[in-house]
Amino acid sequence: MKVLLLENIHPLAVEILESNGFEVELRSGSLSEDELIATLPGVAMLGIRSNTTITAKVLDAAPDLIAVGCFCIGTNQVDLVAAADRGVAVFNAPYSNTRSVVELVIGEIIALARRLPEKTQKMHHGVWDKSANGSHEVRGRTLGIVGYGNIGTQLSNLAEALGFRVIFFDTADRLAHGNARRVHTLDELLEKSDVVSLHVDGRPGNAGLFGAEQFAKMKPRAMFINASRGMVVDDLALRDNILSGHLSGAALDVFPVEPKKQGDPFESALRGLDNVILTPHVGGSTQEAQEEIGYFVAGKFVGFAQHGSTAVSVNLPEVQAPVTQGAFRVGYLHVNVPGVLAGINQVLAENGDNVTAQFLSTRGEQGYVVTDADEPLSETALDKLRQSEHTIWLRTWTT
Repeated sequence: MKVLLLENIHPLAVEILESNGFEVELRSGSLSEDELIATLPGVAMLGIRSNTTITAKVLDAAPDLIAVGCFCIGTNQVDLVAAADRGVAVFNAPYSNTRSVVELVIGEIIALARRLPEKTQKMHHGVWDKSANGSHEVRGRTLGIVGYGNIGTQLSNLAEALGFRVIFFDTADRLAHGNARRVHTLDELLEKSDVVSLHVDGRPGNAGLFGAEQFAKMKPRAMFINASRGMVVDDLALRDNILSGHLSGAALDVFPVEPKKQGDPFESALRGLDNVILTPHVGGSTQEAQEEIGYFVAGKFVGFAQHGSTAVSVNLPEVQAPVTQGAFRVGYLHVNVPGVLAGINQVLAENGDNVTAQFLSTRGEQGYVVTDADEPLSETALDKLRQSEHTIWLRTWTT
């Protein structure tokens, strides 16, 4: 089974996959849609990060593909509905780089508060500017977190330890950590925060979330951080607010358009501005995070390919059947209609097959059932299931 890993995925993933018998090809850059279409025939599993986009057209051209692994948090670069319709499982690493992103944001907040970007640039140009003007401690200031998920909550915890007052806004119900306090509108958060940090996901509804209107509502001389998604922020509006002095600084790790590979030119309206930190989407790019992500997603590939496990899949029904020894396993992904499980068991019973365990889950329009038996199921029964109008795919394993 061939695995293609793009975008400098950690070597630990290669080690794990190869040790489990997979043929692995590792590439440093991303691929365009046309390049993917030309490359994917014969590839069973594809590993990507944030710069590779998997469209329905790409999936149509990849008949051998069974899984896509996003070696990152986000999955908005994959057409999840199209992948589910074709029975392609999509996995990600929702927790593995949380700490790395949070530490970057904390460092950026302190650097902006002390005007370090401006001061270090002057030093490199031979200018000694020993002044406290515009430099502040972060202790006692208010941090507003937009999006209180895994990253937002951990940022909340560390920020409190530094002496921040923390408020947050999220459209979902979230439990406040420590002394953090929920506010009920984004406008309220903007009016009260000395620092605003974005940690929202890449769903289409978040596109353009932050523009001229939102920046105008922020406190004068506040700071702005975006380590979420580039398409969330209007960078031109941010530039205007930096140049006018309404905002005292900003740090961005993500951009609406990002270079496809290492060394490509980077263009942004925010280049060249004082007290603006620009980093090349490295929030999760620590050795620790990338190693953990490589371990986690490669493990999901192995579990799916060798045991039929769809645990933490973001688009297929989740089934985590236990790993057994000496059992015969069938995984059956099907259209979610009433009576499918009863029909499966009737087919098996009619052919004298003895089921020892069964695990079922549904998600939306699909259902997935894993069936274990103590001896191989009859080919007659398997063929009948394959030919059902409800079948998306059927696979067998010997454990």
